[in-house]
Amino acid sequence: MATPASRWRQRLFTLATSLTVTLAASVAWSLPAHAASVVYTALGDSYSSGVGTRTYYSDGTNCQRSPMAYPVLVKSQLAAATFVFAACGGAKVTDVLNTQLGSLSATTTHVTVSVGGNDAGFGNVIGRCALPWPYTCWGEIDNANAYITGTLPGALDNLYNRIRALAPKARVVVVGYPRLFNESDCQSLARISPGEQIELNDTADLLATTIKGRATAHGFAFVDPRSSFTGHAICDATEWINGISNPTSESYHPNQAGHASGYAPLVKSALLATTVKAAAKPA
Repeated sequence: MATPASRWRQRLFTLATSLTVTLAASVAWSLPAHAASVVYTALGDSYSSGVGTRTYYSDGTNCQRSPMAYPVLVKSQLAAATFVFAACGGAKVTDVLNTQLGSLSATTTHVTVSVGGNDAGFGNVIGRCALPWPYTCWGEIDNANAYITGTLPGALDNLYNRIRALAPKARVVVVGYPRLFNESDCQSLARISPGEQIELNDTADLLATTIKGRATAHGFAFVDPRSSFTGHAICDATEWINGISNPTSESYHPNQAGHASGYAPLVKSALLATTVKAAAKPA
């Protein structure tokens, strides 16, 4: 017959075993997403490829993919086992659909995508705004806003549906655009008036809310860089966005600091979030 002391020792042993199993399960549950093999594809336009950083891979394309772009910085921090850098400068939604989705599959674990600015003709609008007086760009801004509200949502729906179909288990992070201007008149070579800058920043806000709305409708995370870039716009003391540049293709894009300090921390945090939403029904 067991003595009171032996029964007490048995109870302690049972309790300790239970605590050990519970703790082990808790630790396993809390392991970050990158503990497993990361298969990451970066999709999108020049804001993903790294145009503006002035350093590019010689990959036989005109995409201007940069080793300083946030997808490359993030993939290193994720210790990605597989990384496909498909983003390409100048890409529109149809370009991503038709040329960038080839690597997506059921084994893809992480996807980032930034696209929509070129569809709205944002670069051309800014180019028009930068012309000297008496040229103005109010009509071009109105046209861009009309496209963003009327046509872009459907185009994004088609793209996001396709991404989810091809990569049903992936965490998809849609990455937005910053405001470009601090609404002052500091660049003599590109006279974009403070009034035009306000309107262009408003268009950036409209683009952000439109893209976020479609991303969340599809169960995707959204990275909004506008707050991060506040105080680092064109003409601020510490610029994370290039003003008018030589060559002009570098203009109005995030520089190396913009990718490293503005985008990369936000994107990494979004990719490492442990909640992966189920595939949404087609919008």
